[in-house]
Amino acid sequence: MQITKRNVELRVDDSLMRVYVASPKPVGTYPGILFYSDIYQLGSPMIRLVNYLAGFGYVVASPEIFHRLEPIGAVIEPDDLGRMRGNDDARRTAIAEYDADGRAVIDFLKAETTVNPHKIGTIGFCIGGHLSFRAAFHNEIKAAVCCYPTGIPSGKLGKGIADTIHRVGEIKGELLLILGTLDPHIPESDRHTLIKAIEDAHVTHQVFLYEAEHTFMRDDGYRYDAVAATSAWVEIITFLERVFSKI
Repeated sequence: MQITKRNVELRVDDSLMRVYVASPKPVGTYPGILFYSDIYQLGSPMIRLVNYLAGFGYVVASPEIFHRLEPIGAVIEPDDLGRMRGNDDARRTAIAEYDADGRAVIDFLKAETTVNPHKIGTIGFCIGGHLSFRAAFHNEIKAAVCCYPTGIPSGKLGKGIADTIHRVGEIKGELLLILGTLDPHIPESDRHTLIKAIEDAHVTHQVFLYEAEHTFMRDDGYRYDAVAATSAWVEIITFLERVFSKI
């Protein structure tokens, strides 16, 4: 399916937040997806993923997660300096600010004439996986995909300690976790803690484990695994189609 691409402006807490939106080109009404990037914001690898997902029939909206700290349109390079910069931006952003951004994009999607307001989901990678998990606390989120989400058991996200692991019971939609068994940022103990919390809260979920490293779905890095990434995308598309087909 061909897509269209645009940037929109949303104001959150008096900060201008750029949101990249990719939509199916054919006229119609589609599910909406809140898409969270990793700490490097919306560089080419993330934009490719947004566009890829939109091509399956989704209106995908991706905010710049550090818009309060970085210039509009800033892309952080995925090198040593960029990693320090991105992690510093993450630490300096309040957890409540992340939550406010998610709320703003959900409201934007619900107001779009091309979006079915009853079919809203979210997907995120790395820190974005954690943000996607938190976005699922909103009742509108029917499907949440969290790809190697960092910091959920430890509460590491932004300023202070995130209460994410203690709020799993608030999730009313379905969850899909994509995890790498070779990922040092989400060791086996954290995987077990996260999955147990989800099971104890009786949240409908699926977990897919790949013998892969962190960020294995990002195609510009040395940890990229084409086979694992392709398999993960098959599961993601199948999951989203199944959940939204029931609504």
